[in-house]
Amino acid sequence: MFSYLIDIFLIGVVAALINNFVLYYFVGICPFVGVSRKISTAFGMGCAVIFVISIAALISWTITTFVLMPGAPLTRWVAAHFMTPEAAAGVDLTILSYIVYIFAIASSVQFVEMYVRKFFPPLYKALGVYLPLITTNCAILFACLIIMSKIVGVDNPADAWDLGRGLTLAVGGGIGFTIAIVIMAGIREELDLCDVPKPFQGAAITLIVAGILAMGFMGFTGVDSGLRKAMMPAPAVAAQAQTAPAADGTGANQ
Repeated sequence: MFSYLIDIFLIGVVAALINNFVLYYFVGICPFVGVSRKISTAFGMGCAVIFVISIAALISWTITTFVLMPGAPLTRWVAAHFMTPEAAAGVDLTILSYIVYIFAIASSVQFVEMYVRKFFPPLYKALGVYLPLITTNCAILFACLIIMSKIVGVDNPADAWDLGRGLTLAVGGGIGFTIAIVIMAGIREELDLCDVPKPFQGAAITLIVAGILAMGFMGFTGVDSGLRKAMMPAPAVAAQAQTAPAADGTGANQ
């Protein structure tokens, strides 16, 4: 149980800081650049992303586990009525993952938008146009695909991610997106008061700052290994390093 909690904690830390979706994988760049002119709007966008990416992760994990993956129980039960039990066990629907995830993300955004507009009008007014724009944030699809890679094709079924790990990755990725976009908004507000040379004004200085931020976040490399050593006894760390894959949220210790 203690090892599981450490894994959960490290997955969140890695997704938020070490393998930040925006500054390490460069996904979700469009809202990162387009909605980072003011800290207030950037923070609102970040909170909306955390909310939607969590719902999308919940839906994608459930659909992958019970419908898409080879031998998924629901698909196997339906296919058993039309095939032999052996053929039904081999049905693989992961080829439909992109379509299903995009549909799930768009549907969840629309559902959340309708729910918030009906029951929380002040919050809906605060989020404004940023809530429907989350549909086009590819960082959410990226999180769904990472979760799928941790469920499908895992050599040892016991190593497949459960819902807790999937949700932790999603929330950590959303928090990392919020941290990155708020930092960028703060820098851009300061840049508005500076005498930036004309050739570097606009998108040029924004991309330069993004590159510097990405290099700054590289300083978190190896933090997960240090935290693991600090929180676990040395024999347990050595045994886990030999028998278990890295619990880093994206497949590799950084």
